[in-house]
Amino acid sequence: MAKMIAARLHKYGGPLHLDEVERPEPRPGEVRIRVAACNIVPNLKNVLSDYWQDLFPHLLRPKLPAIFGLDAAGTVDTVGEGVFAFQPGMRVYVNPARGCGDCRHCRNGEYLYCPRGIFQGYFSRTPEGVALFDFYPTGGLGEYLIAPADALVSLPDNVSFEAGARFGYIGTGYGALVKARMRPGETVVVNGIGGTLGLGAAISALAMGATKVFGTGRNQSLLDRVKAVDPDRIEVLAVGGDTRIGDWVRGLTAGYGADLVVDALPPGAPASAWMEAADAVRVGGTHVDIGAVNEPLTFPGYWIKARNATIIGSRWFTAAEGQEMAEMAGAGTLDLSIFDHHRFALADVNNALAALHGEVRGFDNFVVMP
Repeated sequence: MAKMIAARLHKYGGPLHLDEVERPEPRPGEVRIRVAACNIVPNLKNVLSDYWQDLFPHLLRPKLPAIFGLDAAGTVDTVGEGVFAFQPGMRVYVNPARGCGDCRHCRNGEYLYCPRGIFQGYFSRTPEGVALFDFYPTGGLGEYLIAPADALVSLPDNVSFEAGARFGYIGTGYGALVKARMRPGETVVVNGIGGTLGLGAAISALAMGATKVFGTGRNQSLLDRVKAVDPDRIEVLAVGGDTRIGDWVRGLTAGYGADLVVDALPPGAPASAWMEAADAVRVGGTHVDIGAVNEPLTFPGYWIKARNATIIGSRWFTAAEGQEMAEMAGAGTLDLSIFDHHRFALADVNNALAALHGEVRGFDNFVVMP
């Protein structure tokens, strides 16, 4: 049996170890990918910690030892029986969302809602989903991984593997805008625009034809850098002062407010920050949540009626939406040149995790390159 090197976790809260393991073989309908880059997402340190289950007891992790790594890009190495569109040598991003395939949601093509759904190399959303890790045990922190052919996104030649490995966080914002039915010419607020999720939502909104993107954050120098991405279409506000987000946005939109508000705040943000940004949505507009504010939200239910607003949540994105992103990036409308890539060898994976300190911002892209 052929072997490969992978970074495996043996104890939650402990370091990753380089182990020699069996190289996976694709089953019918599957593809083996030679990993070129795997994104070290900001939340991975939490997922690998010994306190994750206290924070999110319903988000269960694979049995140890396990190969983690959420977002991988690379080349097709070999294909299983019945795979036609993807062939060896093709450059791809691997969408890690997996469904069981036969539940009501999966049969409707809604595998993101599968009650047994997992993120390969990450966690399961239900206890029932843990069994899927036995079918897809390899994350991106190894030389090879296996994935269903329908999870792959073909990458244009002008999209680097490092940028492709960032698709997960960009796609979360893009999928939210698609779900909110954003149209060209609309205005979008991104609450927490300087973070990994927020910046992805912002560049997606620009690619989809937003006339204005209003971004909020606390770090003025970071906000200035965000504005420099597209000075004519991006406006920024440092929160915490006397100016309320809703008043600021209405002042820049002839009193209407924004068509869409995207909340991308992290878990430690207060509910008041979520609600302040929500006030910026126009009458008949949409608020979509992709962040992780844990505090209970407290606002009058009447507000939703009076604003005639739609409030929705959005988690992740489909492979089809990922392909749309790839095509926009290939055409140059989705600008992936803004990221600062920090590259690490597989042997330095623990150093990559240690680099994810509190000052890491949305422009930073940490990738392990096996």
